[in-house]
Amino acid sequence: MALYVIGDLHLSLTGEKPMDVFGEKWANHVERTRKAFSALRDDDVTVLCGDTSWGMSLSGALADFAFIDALPGKKLLLKGNHDYWWTTATKMKSFFAENGFTTLDILHNNCFFYGDCAICGTRGWFYEEDAAGTHTGKMLAREALRLEASFRAAEGRRILCFLHYPPIYQGYQCPELLELIDRWHAERCYYGHLHGVTHRRAFEGKRAFTEYSLVSADYLGFVPKKICE
Repeated sequence: MALYVIGDLHLSLTGEKPMDVFGEKWANHVERTRKAFSALRDDDVTVLCGDTSWGMSLSGALADFAFIDALPGKKLLLKGNHDYWWTTATKMKSFFAENGFTTLDILHNNCFFYGDCAICGTRGWFYEEDAAGTHTGKMLAREALRLEASFRAAEGRRILCFLHYPPIYQGYQCPELLELIDRWHAERCYYGHLHGVTHRRAFEGKRAFTEYSLVSADYLGFVPKKICE
């Protein structure tokens, strides 16, 4: 039994959003993902750090969920900025059950226990002033509350934090989320969202109490990163 993480699979099994248009790194990424997961066991757990499917609704993402469900092990999904299919936890869990998906669960306002570790997380957010007004303080405050709720559910276990957005990278920090990560002494923080040339802006290494790692699928070569046994 082992714990893994990977983010940003950007699946589109319906063919509506092929990822190979984004360059050679994404060529045949679905089969590369399938092959990499074939090395996992049925009792392994993988956290998927957002941007899992391009589907615009749960039904639109059905083929992508079927692909993920067929991969070995349990998968814990958190929200990314392109997961337009995301709705309430109740609706998502009901949809999974109705379609016979037994290996999928949702990391949202909660946590999961893995040995003496707590798997905690949320989407996170970029707080930027932009013309569209999409990155607002209200949304950031909501994400901070969700992360703290997840940390509180850890019940004293070692905290492993999973986000979609990076809380820190070259030229940017999210003080609200970093303060929570510091205060709760999260042991590790894994995040995605960064692709291509932005990989070079990733922060990897120790800050305060926490080790940070980028886990975007194209950064990992579509091979899930093992965290622990």
